Amino acid sequence: MAVTMADITKLRKMTGAGMMDCKNALTDAEGDFDKAMKIIREKGQAVAAKRSDREASEGCVLVKAVDGFAAIIALKCETDFVAQNADFVKLAQDILDAAVANKCKTLDEVKALPLGDVTVAQAVTDRSGITGEKMELDGYNVVEGPCIATYNHQNKNFLCTMVVLNKEADAQVGKEVAMQIAAMNPVAVNEAGVPESVKANELQVAVEKTKVEQVQKAVEAALKKAGFNLYIAENEEHLNEGIMKGYITEAQAQEIRDLKAKVSAEKAANLPAAMIENIAKGRMAKFFKESCLLNQEYIQDAKMTVADYLKSQDKELTVLDFKRFTLRAE
Repeated sequence: MAVTMADITKLRKMTGAGMMDCKNALTDAEGDFDKAMKIIREKGQAVAAKRSDREASEGCVLVKAVDGFAAIIALKCETDFVAQNADFVKLAQDILDAAVANKCKTLDEVKALPLGDVTVAQAVTDRSGITGEKMELDGYNVVEGPCIATYNHQNKNFLCTMVVLNKEADAQVGKEVAMQIAAMNPVAVNEAGVPESVKANELQVAVEKTKVEQVQKAVEAALKKAGFNLYIAENEEHLNEGIMKGYITEAQAQEIRDLKAKVSAEKAANLPAAMIENIAKGRMAKFFKESCLLNQEYIQDAKMTVADYLKSQDKELTVLDFKRFTLRAE
């Protein structure tokens, strides 16, 4: 049977598929809309399976808060062209709306929600068939609390944040803190909120870095005392450069190597534990200042911390929780 433009338009509104996809589906289904929709759906499943190993690094990140509940979700795809498509953004928004309305706590709950006559998971698969790109939901985070502020960075749908304050506050105050989170990427509200695994790793890094620096200082002092140029002695490349340009001889280069090895070994074996511990503690204090939201310098006024800013608005005001998600590598 002949397929009319009215039928094609109707199927397109029902599925969001392209005009030719709708025409072909209706032709194959001999005008049966249910069969045509099944054909389009199966195409989406085939595309999703075929492109399952592709990287979906672009997409649309959105955030929404309603009545003490907020969520961030990312609908990811392969290209920025698809990510900017109005129908793709609308799908992401529809999914987020449903997730917030139902106060879903997990991504699996979101995927199981009904969206039209299919589930959210199926709707994403269907859209994959329409665009021909891999698509997936990711970055689902939620917060709950008495006062929630949200922020979509530059309204470009690639970085969103949400923050929970302990009490009602002016909307601009919440927005300022949400912008701080976007810009400075804290790992926790305060020191107590930093995971123990993160603390242990940072302390280990601080200790090792301190040891390396102390050994390096001893080596440089010994090289200076021996009258060697620190630039030339820095590494093998510089040693070879010095030999080639006639600044040092082969014998002097070897003397430098031997001196560096001797002093490094002696200093590493005799590092004062108390000093290393104190310097590492100082590095940890810097880490907490840079990585804990309330301890960070307030981006609008470096003379105060975020905690100071909140107290300047209300002495009892503080942050209870926050979440941040971005598609960009940092």
